[in-house]
Amino acid sequence: MFRHSSQLPLVSGLLPFASGARRIAVGEPAPEFRLLDQHRTIHHLSQYRGRWLVLYFYPKDDTPGCRTEACGFQQDLGRLRGMGVELLGISTDAVSSHLQFADKFHLSFPLLADETGEVAASYGSLFKLGPLKFAKRHTFIVDPEGKVAAMFRKVDPDLHSDEVVEALLGLDDSMANQPPPG
Repeated sequence: MFRHSSQLPLVSGLLPFASGARRIAVGEPAPEFRLLDQHRTIHHLSQYRGRWLVLYFYPKDDTPGCRTEACGFQQDLGRLRGMGVELLGISTDAVSSHLQFADKFHLSFPLLADETGEVAASYGSLFKLGPLKFAKRHTFIVDPEGKVAAMFRKVDPDLHSDEVVEALLGLDDSMANQPPPG
């Protein structure tokens, strides 16, 4: 154990334990939320009961990885909806930032503003360092009963949308029998 602060590594505040976040597990009820999207519409978990839901947390609007991930989901949105799956993006950015991000990249799914970080924390997806806070790049698939069916804590933005679609197909065989949209 270090006894003197000069012995601490310069990046000690960037380690994963700095978040102090709760961890949820597959099979547990997904934590409830009530958040505004980019159009100031309120979304809450209970309104998605009876449907599959993908909640993807991301760090910051209009940054390279977040842009790649969001555009990947947008590209697969028709397929997800054809499978009966709803998609919500969540970050700690403001509603106005979400609106600019969605407009710039023609994102047609809700981006929820978790400005306090409370929802991200309830999913074990908040990184906090002093006054700075942002959502970690995590995704949760919530089943129609409101339980966490799958989670992704190590996400490659380039491949993630495909990975989520494949996981959904594995979770519910009836989705594989859906005709492609369009």
